[in-house]
Amino acid sequence: MNLTTQQGKSSSILGLASYPETDTDGAIVSAAFNSGINYFFFYNRCESFLDGLKPIIAAEREQVLVASGSQQRDILSLRQCIEQLRNNLNIDGVDAFFVEYICPNDDMNQVRMILDELRFWKEKGLIRYIGATTHNRSIALELIQTEACDVLMHRYNMAHRKAEGDVLPCALKAGIPVVAFTCTRWGSLLEAHPNWQHKPPTAADCYRYALHNQAVSLALTAPQSLQELAENLCVLPVPSLAPTEIAHWRSYGDLIYGTGQDSFETKWE
Repeated sequence: MNLTTQQGKSSSILGLASYPETDTDGAIVSAAFNSGINYFFFYNRCESFLDGLKPIIAAEREQVLVASGSQQRDILSLRQCIEQLRNNLNIDGVDAFFVEYICPNDDMNQVRMILDELRFWKEKGLIRYIGATTHNRSIALELIQTEACDVLMHRYNMAHRKAEGDVLPCALKAGIPVVAFTCTRWGSLLEAHPNWQHKPPTAADCYRYALHNQAVSLALTAPQSLQELAENLCVLPVPSLAPTEIAHWRSYGDLIYGTGQDSFETKWE
């Protein structure tokens, strides 16, 4: 299944996500849309991002994918969230709504109840796609295998590649599109490594790596400036990587990942 706009156009391969600490989101949203991005993701406080998105929605609603979500595990709070979204953006429904950051500490029975609630929303036309977000591969596999979601948002980058062995092939076989996030590993992939003798990747290189996998429909980017956006947008015309480039960046990702046992990594497993 492909993610499409209400008009039936496929999502752009790069999706714009809000960055909570910048006040230039409005200009970034407008520039992103004018450059071909049609997938916009946000949650929590992001007034500047919404200020940029609202006029686009008002004029071109059927040409954009509006995606949001919540970490709430209370159905009443989720219902309030979807109503606030609809009222704030003056829209009938959201294209994709994600149950955010499902983790091993969650009560999975509660999560299933929430996903059932989202199915009800879908039947009512409040959302078009049921989404789920997780860093955890076992949970991701369960969501895919039980067809609990229409779209999966999952951590995937040069350093975090274990999903290539299970989650991504499973999603591809099931026809569930994957939205890759943390493609730059929160910026750490851009900082180089003392044992790396080459230039570190650019953010665009990181997005190109995530997009080389067939299961990944789009990669999320959250630039903090118009200049960063412009640099990242070069992904759009030339997303594919050559086999030698893939091997090159895998070697780099191995250095960044290390043993995978530091607190940065184990926090999200």
